[in-house]
Amino acid sequence: MPTPSRKPHSQSEHKLRPIPSQHISSGFMTLKRSNLCLSVDVSTTNQLLHLANAVGPSIVVLKTHYDLITNWDYNPTTGTGARLARIARRHGFLIFEDRKFGDIGNTVQLQYTEGTAKIIEWSHITNVNMIPGKAAVDALADAAVRWRERKRYEVKTDISVGTPRPESLDSDNEDETVTPMPEYQSLDVERAANAGRKASIVSITTVSQHFEPVNSPRSYDNFEDEPFEGIEEAPMERGLLILAQMSTKGNFMTKEYTDACVESAREHPDYVMGFISQESLNTEPTDEFISMTPGCQLPPESEDEDAEIEGDGKGQQYNTPSKIVGLMGNDIVIVGRGIINAGDPVREAERYRGYAWKAYEERTSS
Repeated sequence: MPTPSRKPHSQSEHKLRPIPSQHISSGFMTLKRSNLCLSVDVSTTNQLLHLANAVGPSIVVLKTHYDLITNWDYNPTTGTGARLARIARRHGFLIFEDRKFGDIGNTVQLQYTEGTAKIIEWSHITNVNMIPGKAAVDALADAAVRWRERKRYEVKTDISVGTPRPESLDSDNEDETVTPMPEYQSLDVERAANAGRKASIVSITTVSQHFEPVNSPRSYDNFEDEPFEGIEEAPMERGLLILAQMSTKGNFMTKEYTDACVESAREHPDYVMGFISQESLNTEPTDEFISMTPGCQLPPESEDEDAEIEGDGKGQQYNTPSKIVGLMGNDIVIVGRGIINAGDPVREAERYRGYAWKAYEERTSS
């Protein structure tokens, strides 16, 4: 049987610094009294940013599909990812790019850290399909470690322009202190050096970066650059969810597959924060994995909360927050169209948050 989840702590215990993402339940959830994830399957940047800003106060996770956005801006400092990360910090939620990586280790590493989107730069959480085997999880964990080490350095830009002294160019007897050279040099400076000429003016720019998820223009949301109350710094950690179970009818995820997902998660407890699953998969006393569950739907307000809910006719099956959280032991409900297509998404998000959090408190306090 799944082990009981931890009881929520008081808000005073959670003045949050950079948060290990696997501690989301005792951090963001308790701080915001929310266990709601909004799935924003929309097609334009404006829709994405508008919904994130409007519903942000009610959620702890925002689930994205960047490749659905027809006008996604890939600029790493002013583009869509950076702007979204700024909103996330302001409202106190984590970004989850639902990428479902599913390839050999080398390929998923590159898809995660390189390419057009550079997902690791702006998304706190991503996920993996374990069909290719454990190597994909190993590779993503390794990429996250290397990214984190690189991002420990503060952004600094030092520009020095002047006429170098002859001895600074020619002397082989310099001081023993070594000044690191920039990773990339001016092409003109390199050519001058290669040709044996002394450059009259040398300009060197040394840049090293750290992750700052609020480095976006202020033109969109026009609010001060302040984090959500209780969060001192933007989360530096990265987390992974393993796709262990699905809510779609007739899926092929067997018990053997799910067991392998849990085994892989236990091998990377500092990176794998939990699962996309239909039930809690914490079966050992030391397991503290989050379970996030799609297929959450509430009936209309005029009907009973536990009324039967039909699927969407496309394979998706729905359950209520009380069943997903209270009976099945999951932690976070994922809601998409139930909120996005509502006449008042902000009000509907609060309705979902209220029901889901009530179920979570009742389960964890018993």
